[in-house]
Amino acid sequence: MAASSEWHCEKRPLSKNESFARENENVPETGCLSIIVLGASGDLAKKKTFPALYNLYRQGFLQTNEVHIFGYARTNISDDELRDRLRGYLPQGTGDAESVSSFLQLIKYVSGAYDAPEGFQALDNAIYEHEISKNSTEGSSRRLFYLALPPSVYPQVCKMIKNYSMNRSDLGGWTRIVVEKPFGRDLASAEELSSQIGELFEEPQIYRIDHYLGKELVQNLLVLRFANRFFLPLWNRDNIANIQIVFREDFGTEGRGGYFDQYGIIRDIIQNHLLQVLCLVAMEKPVSLKPEHIRDEKVKVLRSVVPIQDEEVVLGQYDGYKDDPTVPDISNTPTFATMILRIHNERWEGVPFILKAGKALNSRKAEIRVQFKSVPGDIFKCEKQGRNEFVIRLQPSEAMYMKLTVKKPGLEMSTVQSELDLSYRQRYQGLVIPEAYERLILDTIKGDQQHFVRRDELKAAWEIFTPILHRIDKGEYKSLPYKPGSRGPAEADELLERAGYVQTHGYIWIPPTL
Repeated sequence: MAASSEWHCEKRPLSKNESFARENENVPETGCLSIIVLGASGDLAKKKTFPALYNLYRQGFLQTNEVHIFGYARTNISDDELRDRLRGYLPQGTGDAESVSSFLQLIKYVSGAYDAPEGFQALDNAIYEHEISKNSTEGSSRRLFYLALPPSVYPQVCKMIKNYSMNRSDLGGWTRIVVEKPFGRDLASAEELSSQIGELFEEPQIYRIDHYLGKELVQNLLVLRFANRFFLPLWNRDNIANIQIVFREDFGTEGRGGYFDQYGIIRDIIQNHLLQVLCLVAMEKPVSLKPEHIRDEKVKVLRSVVPIQDEEVVLGQYDGYKDDPTVPDISNTPTFATMILRIHNERWEGVPFILKAGKALNSRKAEIRVQFKSVPGDIFKCEKQGRNEFVIRLQPSEAMYMKLTVKKPGLEMSTVQSELDLSYRQRYQGLVIPEAYERLILDTIKGDQQHFVRRDELKAAWEIFTPILHRIDKGEYKSLPYKPGSRGPAEADELLERAGYVQTHGYIWIPPTL
């Protein structure tokens, strides 16, 4: 596999962003870059992939004379029809019109089936024409295929790419494949999918994208843990009572019930997004920041997780979920789950990792909540107010804050819960936090796999959850009903209490205003 390279075809002065990209990429210059979005007419492409590409273009990471973008799908439309469909998903503010129009002119559309050679041969011809127009030496260009498609068609699409649309790599070029979750439904299907794709492409060519790994606060986890002296001695079972990783939505399936019912909240959120966050929270310090060293440590964490116990799982389904005509009346699919994972190693023995995700709840947020043990010999008698907690708010209102006990202002010696707060909106005024997909697509172009899921990592993750998922599918685990707009089933709060989580009373974190 050739090293990753600049997306640069014609000699010209480098912009500030390009210079930054080159310094961080540290690889030789080579041929032109073609980005191919398969499933170009679908929701994922329109709402996430193309807007991310546009933002990279607007920031100078993709230049008009360096890159061309190809859309491929079964829908029989023209280039301009695709551009018109995409225009509404791109920024429409003052000064954006010219930039949007310039970006859309980079897009060419090719229609064809996902299992037909003719379509991929036409796609290859279109890409080749672009490469020739940029005077790229054959075999030196780069082709990035983004599969914004259902996983069921990944094998046949990858086979078509391999047979008809590959770039030759002997002259420094490359072909890379980005695949979206879900990566299978269980261990067996994930391994089958990995084997089918693995027969066609080498592991360094495959980028399994989990957009949570591109979020700004998730990216900050390694810096927080390993670049700050005061965290190093505290981050272990001697000081931490429990860790919660939470994903909450205040809306239901919103017309996607039929799709969601095939997977459920564990497959949709916990097995991938929350488990990836757990790995970064729990892993040991890697030897270096090289992608493989970081991914090695994540795999070690996953292999240290012990089987999930029945009494440490609560499943729920909100009232009204089955009113969706696309959802079976007998569906047991959970829309809510709280479960405890335990890591059998020296650092984390005895510390419950509480993973909690649900739809139609009373709030929308994603956060990591590290709760520390109570102060021994508490002379202020303030334990009932709550424990110290370090909270990382992933979304919305990105922030990090430390909950701590302080003296209440006044003449009396009384205590109150307060916080040390780093709210990004206040601290970094005027700074736009990039979307996760922007960062991950740029990483793919640069050949940096740090924030992508490796095959053995995927296998270890499915080994944790497959037993419980099979039992849910068989109806051996029942989903408890809960009211939309609630905290979920009351049994979930009881599970947290049994796990040792101490609820804070009389304190609510409010994001500071500017």
